[in-house]
Amino acid sequence: MTDCEQPLFQSLLGEVDAAARAALSWEGSFPEFLEHVVERDPGVARNAWQRLLDAVEWYGTERGEGENAPARWKLFGDPFTGGRDAVFGLDDALDQLVRILRAGARGYGPERRVVLLHGPVGSSKSTIVRLLKRGLEQYSRSPEGALYTFDWHVDGEVVPSPMNQDPLLLVPEEARPALERRLNAAWRREYALRIDGELDPVSRFYYRHLFERYQGDWAKVVEHVRVRRFTLSEHDRRGIGTFQPKDEKNQDSTELTGDLNYRLIAHYGSDSDPRAFNFDGEFNVANRGLLEFIEVLKLDVAFLYDLLGATQEHSIKPKKFAQTHIDEVILGHTNEPEYRKLQNNELMEAFRDRTIKVDVPYNLAASDEVQIYRRQFDRRCLGGRSLAPHTLEMAALWAVTTRLEDPTHPNLTMLQKARLYDGAEVQGFGPEHVREMQAAAGREGLAGISPRYVLDRIAAAVVSDAPVVGPLEVLDSLEQGLVHHSLVSNEETRKRYVQLLGAIREEYEDVIKVEVQEAIAADEEALDRLCSKYVDNVRAYTTREQVVGASGAPSDPDERLMRSIEEKIDVTEPRKDDFRYELMSYVTEAHARGETFDYRKNKRLRRALELKVFEDRRDTIQLTSEVSTVVDPDTQEKIGVIRHRLMRRFGYDELSANAVLQHVAGLFARGESKAGSLEAA
Repeated sequence: MTDCEQPLFQSLLGEVDAAARAALSWEGSFPEFLEHVVERDPGVARNAWQRLLDAVEWYGTERGEGENAPARWKLFGDPFTGGRDAVFGLDDALDQLVRILRAGARGYGPERRVVLLHGPVGSSKSTIVRLLKRGLEQYSRSPEGALYTFDWHVDGEVVPSPMNQDPLLLVPEEARPALERRLNAAWRREYALRIDGELDPVSRFYYRHLFERYQGDWAKVVEHVRVRRFTLSEHDRRGIGTFQPKDEKNQDSTELTGDLNYRLIAHYGSDSDPRAFNFDGEFNVANRGLLEFIEVLKLDVAFLYDLLGATQEHSIKPKKFAQTHIDEVILGHTNEPEYRKLQNNELMEAFRDRTIKVDVPYNLAASDEVQIYRRQFDRRCLGGRSLAPHTLEMAALWAVTTRLEDPTHPNLTMLQKARLYDGAEVQGFGPEHVREMQAAAGREGLAGISPRYVLDRIAAAVVSDAPVVGPLEVLDSLEQGLVHHSLVSNEETRKRYVQLLGAIREEYEDVIKVEVQEAIAADEEALDRLCSKYVDNVRAYTTREQVVGASGAPSDPDERLMRSIEEKIDVTEPRKDDFRYELMSYVTEAHARGETFDYRKNKRLRRALELKVFEDRRDTIQLTSEVSTVVDPDTQEKIGVIRHRLMRRFGYDELSANAVLQHVAGLFARGESKAGSLEAA
């Protein structure tokens, strides 16, 4: 019987991993927990920092690009939704964050701090925390990430540990050192396991009550304990908490530490009975896991006092109760204006002293930035419209240039600086120059245009009436949006952004001129013939011989032909001999190895030949700005060949290829097709 022939319920049962679900439902007595769980896997005794570090490492790493590049942590590539929330271009910041987690796991100090993600709006701060929370949830469901809590079974009543505390906290203080030694002897990891903290008020109540009942017999006390496995879940408010400040007048610190249950006060007779208290504040909920503070610097001062105690002392002060131990990683995030207010506020010195700041800047590499846009847009048809090649790349290049400081070197343009930051080669500059520029401009990436703005403006262009959406349409949309962009209130900044858009337009026109030129010149047979003719003439020139033409008659080398090719790649008259002798050296070496000289392996020579073929053929093809309405059959056929080459070599579809041909034809008509201009592109 096939799956489709089975009853739907039976088919679904086949997809359910019964063994995994049974493992998640494990329950046993306290002695069984020690013997069957702790003895076999000492890692269940890890604290929140250690567990979060292991969760990140559990997903693994991949090699970063560049010799000294940090490893890329796969967790931040969003393995949960196929990369929909992947973080790009922040390898350094993420590596710094993982190093902080590693130091906290070892007990070196960060475990008593708030980790503060700081950066401009839209720089992926929330996404980073969201991936950490999702990763921690999934890790807690794995055998490696298993964690346990307990319930009290007393006089027919079942009372769960309200803060999902570690069952090992039931071990008396005097017995903990021996237990720790035994656990660490089997663990042998880079960090030591420690049993720190005290039971929460509810568990202390039952522990004390049973201790008195059994006259100090601890073994009988723990007979009332049932240990069970549990998983972390943000939606169920179990081990993962999120707090977002509200209006300052309505903020109440009980949202963090819990509040009295007035209905139960009448039942238990006292507002100081822990059973009449709801331990459901965000600090309580996040115990054993992670607590996110959204816009943490907008917290009311009363909240900050709670936060300081939670970080430094790992304890909170619920109303009417003593300090209560918590075990959690506290992550906050904030933007640049709020952080500047913190720096200027002397009353916040204690908070500044208890934070570790991690800068999360905008991308400074266009290739990373474009990955963000590709998650939402690609070059496939979008609502019946075509998204032309280079559209996202040009938008990303502009966004990056808005985040860079002006180059200090007189021979470096802003676009060249952006290309350097993206790993491209720029004549006269190398990796050491990039490091110097980045060191001198430490605030690059903390200002500029947000990816959200670019995504919104691309969307505005996509839903327009234009049949083809290309770079020029998107650049126009970006410029139009600047007029009403709420984060660009400074007129000088707006003018700078508009000037950068102009530079990007010129860059794009240079790119498509080269592509059209290559499409026109991409006749391999013509290139082969021209190369053969050029090499024959160069050989004759360097050996001081004559060239035998097709008619069999000898003649002097064709200097005009050779110079018409060499000038395309800026080989000057004084340098022509060096170039020709160097070329013949390559040809001779190839023949000595028994190979045929291939001009395709020499980028400069191939470029020169393409430019020459393009020059010879451009006028015969007669491109006009009315490409799509040409009626001459011969010209239509030639333009059709060029269009097909654009589609095959550069990824255009028919509509976008026509649009590019029309635009480039207009540039040609204005005299912008000179070889020098094209070569510079």
